[in-house]
Amino acid sequence: MASHQRSASTATTATATAAAGRSRSSAREKSYFEQQREELIGEIALSFEHVLANINKLNRSLEAVIAVGNEFSSVEALWSTFETVMAKDPEAGAEDAAAAAGSKPDDTEGETEVDEDQSRNDESAAKS
Repeated sequence: MASHQRSASTATTATATAAAGRSRSSAREKSYFEQQREELIGEIALSFEHVLANINKLNRSLEAVIAVGNEFSSVEALWSTFETVMAKDPEAGAEDAAAAAGSKPDDTEGETEVDEDQSRNDESAAKS
């Protein structure tokens, strides 16, 4: 069994030596184009790392802004309620109170008077 392990380790060493020899020869045989391509690929990879780091910073900043905005949600709700109360028309409030009391608002009474005046004018025109 020990001899089998020695022959396996010898084969592994021989394979590693052959692979290293091929990589050295391929490194020597690289053309100018391949060298430039590898350099540019390295620069592009580095640029992508910078872009990724900056996107992560931006994401953290946006999360902080959203967190600050969420802290003001209760204040916004309070101001919205205040605005709704202040935006109510005082006349609309009187009409609501009159409707709750069961009487007609003043605006409909004025329309009735106009209708009576119009009917009088129609009668006098018919007599003539």
